[in-house]
Amino acid sequence: MEKNERITTAGIFIKDSRVLVAKRVEGGSISKKWEFPGGKNRYGETVAETLSREYMEELGVDIIVGDEIFSYDFENKGVLYHLKALLIDIPKPDFILNFHSQLLMADSRLLSSLDFAPSDSKIASYLVENNFL
Repeated sequence: MEKNERITTAGIFIKDSRVLVAKRVEGGSISKKWEFPGGKNRYGETVAETLSREYMEELGVDIIVGDEIFSYDFENKGVLYHLKALLIDIPKPDFILNFHSQLLMADSRLLSSLDFAPSDSKIASYLVENNFL
């Protein structure tokens, strides 16, 4: 049996050596975990379209999508995910929290101490280890 495959995305907004992270509300598979906002690709969307849609749905903001800086594959509930982390800019960061209880601009020390969703913990480590912050 062939595995289902999906692309999932994470938008990485870095400003003044800090990165935007969001804490999920209670409930669901990543309840109360920290993450880099983004989400699952809808078939036919580009990665940039996915990130733009997810940021509007989750945080109510438009973004400018930049370069992919990190990717890796992981399996969850029988689905093979191709996670792609891309740099983004947020021209007008007037956030609305639709799926999150909190937003932070985290420096490398704080980032290393947060309880991340499993799929996002590798991104956090990558950012710290490669001096993005």
